[in-house]
Amino acid sequence: MEMNDRSVHQEIQEFLKSENRSEKELSVIHCSALAYMLQMSEEVLDELDLEKYNTSVEGRQRLIPAVRNCRKARLPRCYLTKTHYGVLASALKANPHLTDLDLSYNYLNDSDMKLLCAGLESPNCKLETLRLYRCSLSETSCVSLASALKSNPSHLRELDLSNNKLKDSDVKLLSDLKESQDCRLETLRLEDCSTSETCASLVSALKSNPSHLRELDLRYNELQDSDVGLLSDLLKSPDCTLEGLILSHCSLSETSCASLVSALKSNPSHLRHLDLSKNKLQDSDVELLCDLLKSPDCRLKFLSW
Repeated sequence: MEMNDRSVHQEIQEFLKSENRSEKELSVIHCSALAYMLQMSEEVLDELDLEKYNTSVEGRQRLIPAVRNCRKARLPRCYLTKTHYGVLASALKANPHLTDLDLSYNYLNDSDMKLLCAGLESPNCKLETLRLYRCSLSETSCVSLASALKSNPSHLRELDLSNNKLKDSDVKLLSDLKESQDCRLETLRLEDCSTSETCASLVSALKSNPSHLRELDLRYNELQDSDVGLLSDLLKSPDCTLEGLILSHCSLSETSCASLVSALKSNPSHLRHLDLSKNKLQDSDVELLCDLLKSPDCRLKFLSW
């Protein structure tokens, strides 16, 4: 495409001034011109959300280079290729403004992850949020990711690896990352990861470095009483600063519920959000939770069962 095509540029200028951008259908050529203009702009784009653009998959893919000049990039379901991951790695190395990257629902094979990690481990990378929801991550990919984050852990605040069917060894790698004194991770989402030793690895890491994690999301993982017992031991620790714990759809038993309530009664000062919904709790479980809420030391602001 010739970038001096005045009609295309004029249409894109009008598009940028329009208030109803999501309704305007963009051709592949328009998307290429828009990506070019966004990259060349002196102003950093606050958010590049490709789901908000009315265009084809190819059109969304043509917009990806604009990540080089934005703060938040949301690129779900873009069918990214090796070339696109190379562009993203380049952006992570060159764009210190990029703090939020969402690649959910994009398939990431091992070589793709290796490319992405080359950007993540760059000292210029200032990424604070990384979402890899349902990206079909393999064990090799998790090794690469953990290694990259260990080499440059100080900026990342939120990591979402939900729906990736992680192996116990993968969770162990993430736990090793959390043990790093340079790790500043505040939110960890592991929804539906189907790991039998998730809690053991995570609790061990959190006990060794508990000062930063604020929210732990384990929904849709089937937790045994022993798993919840480990989590309860963590909650009892005076060093635990968790403010949000999401355990919905976790098949919690009466024993597990009692263990959690006991832990929160002994150290109630930090937790603000506890989600136990969709666990088929018994009347006795609800009574325990109600007793917890009556405690003058209870600081819970959101409780769901």
